[in-house]
Amino acid sequence: MPKNAYNAPKIGITLDYEETQTYSKKPWYALRENYCSAVSNLGALALPLPHDTEKVEQYLDLIDGLMITGGAFDVSPELYGQSEKHDSVTTKDNRTRFEFAITRGAIERGIPILGICGGEQLLNVVLGGTLIQHIPDSIKNPLEHEQKNPRNEAGHSIKITAGSLLERIVGKSQMAVNTAHHQAVDKVAPQLVVNATTSDGVIEGIELPSHPFCLGVQWHPEYHVDSGDSRIFEAFVEACKKRVSDKI
Repeated sequence: MPKNAYNAPKIGITLDYEETQTYSKKPWYALRENYCSAVSNLGALALPLPHDTEKVEQYLDLIDGLMITGGAFDVSPELYGQSEKHDSVTTKDNRTRFEFAITRGAIERGIPILGICGGEQLLNVVLGGTLIQHIPDSIKNPLEHEQKNPRNEAGHSIKITAGSLLERIVGKSQMAVNTAHHQAVDKVAPQLVVNATTSDGVIEGIELPSHPFCLGVQWHPEYHVDSGDSRIFEAFVEACKKRVSDKI
């Protein structure tokens, strides 16, 4: 066993949930391999998290970092104070309930957080922000935010906010990113700041300056489309390693 195996940061990764009778006739969890390899290739232990809300505190005791993944579903509008739901909105309430609780707990404990796509949106809602329920109905002449080309190719570029954590991580003012979402951050939560936008004004990144490491990105950096994507995971894992060393 490697000398420092027991000191490797443990990163909890949220799972998707499906009831479609494809993989199994019973409900099943799902997680793309590249979410896990993006951190395990950097020396972290990837720990998928079942949606057991009653065990959130135990999971938080165990993990050194939290990755909130995306999925083909939406945060319920009721959670950000909107009673009307767009026809395109699909929810997975048990998943959201778990992710809401563990994200809030990770914020309170100062556990490093990386929110990806829907994970970024959830982070904004947890902290009191709102979402655009359907970009084509809210943004004039929007870019194509659900790209038709493969996810391992870029869909559009983003402009990164000068002086932000994201800029310090990636070391540049623009990135080429993939895109697979029909919703986006609308009203930014009071504690968060915007770190990236697109040419049509859609918010592509947020961060929590008061937290040791709390970053949300609207794209999927686990596909490593841009050199900045690798740097995001490197910075996240380093923050998780620091949390481990601070506990020793």
